[in-house]
Amino acid sequence: MKHIPIHIAIIMDGNRRWARARGLPILEGHRRVADKILEPLIEHAAKRGVRYMTFWAFSTENWQRSAQEVRGIMAIFRHVIKKRWARLHEKGVRVRVIGDLSKFPADIKKALEDVIEQTKDNTTITAIFALNYGGRDEIIRAIKKVSPDALTPDTFSQLLDTSGIPDPELIIRTGGEQRLSGFLLWQSEYSELYFPSWYMPEFTPERLDEAVEEFQKRKRRFGR
Repeated sequence: MKHIPIHIAIIMDGNRRWARARGLPILEGHRRVADKILEPLIEHAAKRGVRYMTFWAFSTENWQRSAQEVRGIMAIFRHVIKKRWARLHEKGVRVRVIGDLSKFPADIKKALEDVIEQTKDNTTITAIFALNYGGRDEIIRAIKKVSPDALTPDTFSQLLDTSGIPDPELIIRTGGEQRLSGFLLWQSEYSELYFPSWYMPEFTPERLDEAVEEFQKRKRRFGR
């Protein structure tokens, strides 16, 4: 494969629709992604030369879902942090988190902080998880950190949650919807967009290759 995107970002959509189509409880879609999809994708991306992968796992709007679903998602997060991210650490994956973690239960917030510290020196690939993340929320939080008079495009980028992370070259939204829904608003200025019809629980390494092959067909002019 020729040019490989340095950073691929994924809007993980369709978990609930995948479960409903199979007559399963909606949490089963989330569980499948956590247990069967993420680790193979990250491992395969690293082998292909991708350096950063961002997964939008929980948005600022997702708190509005039913209390039962939110509790279930929090339980899945606890499982992923304890079991799955430990496996990522063994494989040399650095874990980062973007978003406002202040709204999460204290035990999840502490566990996130611990895994970030534990994996900070890993170099195989950086896996970034967007949790309680919204693009507008991120921008507002960044603006509050400094006087507007001191802002330039470069200084503003350093105030965002993604400081130190290159902008995504490719953004994939699974599930057939063709919009970004506020994901990485600032960082997506020149990202290539890919909108497959299949759902996140169906995202295989082979489909990642298909997305990269589509990316390689694009002519990226950056406004020139």
